[in-house]
Amino acid sequence: MLHRLFPLRLAFLFVVGILSAWPPASACPESAAESSSKSPIIVIGFLGGYVSHTSLFHSEVQLAAQLCRDYPADVVAEAFENHHAELAHQEILKLLDTDHDGSLSPEEKKNARIIIYGHSWGASETVNLARQLEKEGVPIQLTIQVDSVGKRGQNDSLIPANVRQAANFYQSGGILHSRAEIRAADPARTQIIGNFRFDYKGSTLTCEKYPWWDRYFVKSHTQIECDPKVWTQIDSLIRSSLPHRVTTASLGN
Repeated sequence: MLHRLFPLRLAFLFVVGILSAWPPASACPESAAESSSKSPIIVIGFLGGYVSHTSLFHSEVQLAAQLCRDYPADVVAEAFENHHAELAHQEILKLLDTDHDGSLSPEEKKNARIIIYGHSWGASETVNLARQLEKEGVPIQLTIQVDSVGKRGQNDSLIPANVRQAANFYQSGGILHSRAEIRAADPARTQIIGNFRFDYKGSTLTCEKYPWWDRYFVKSHTQIECDPKVWTQIDSLIRSSLPHRVTTASLGN
């Protein structure tokens, strides 16, 4: 009986995977991207593990939504699953292609204003996407890694030269250890803002909406993702690259 149910289970997981990846997790209205002949500031966030972009209590999703609310005319911010990074890549290319001719001109690439951030595997995918855009001649303003865990075949420690600034937030507690240090492939072109360590030993910080296994087995790795102090700093870093300042909302709660 079990062997008969197994194909159905696989089909179910396949459908769920498609539904979780579509449509793209845009938190901004389409008008923000289409209201000007100039490409918007693009902010891409990647979630860790197998977390869906519809998980609204995750800080990555909250941050994208808040940026869209605060910068409706200037920013397109989206959150993606790390295993659907190609969707994010294609979205970036679409937004940069302001004349809609299907390719990027040198001028369109030059005008790119892109910020990428992510947690865990999403942080690894942050660097991987930046590296992919480097091959296409597209510059990145800022990358931010939160407790980066390298995915197989990816180097999340070396920041490519098309990135202007990069920051790394990490913790070293528990069984899941993240990337403690990032460095620039070309220090003359990339500024490493810092490798910021957080310690959750004895912390009473709770991530109440997270699955119990995350809160128990990878407690510190989960705490840094829901820590308001971490995300306030990240929010500040991102906003320092945006055209004007607005009131910072509370994130990560």
